[in-house]
Amino acid sequence: MSRKKRRRETDQALLDTLFSVEAEWKKLRHIVDNSIDPLMETEYRLKLVEAKYMFLLREVKHRKLSLLQY
Repeated sequence: MSRKKRRRETDQALLDTLFSVEAEWKKLRHIVDNSIDPLMETEYRLKLVEAKYMFLLREVKHRKLSLLQY
């Protein structure tokens, strides 16, 4: 496989992961926001998913990826 093709596949996998983590983050944020007394486990899970999302977002920006390319 060529280097360019591998990089493109890796970039696509990164974007796919970013979108799935973003969906999970929004779902958990909605649950916590609408809960009267959310469980501590849910709040910890939300913080973990938010940290993952921010990390992936920084990586996408670092690689200078654009959603319009894919």
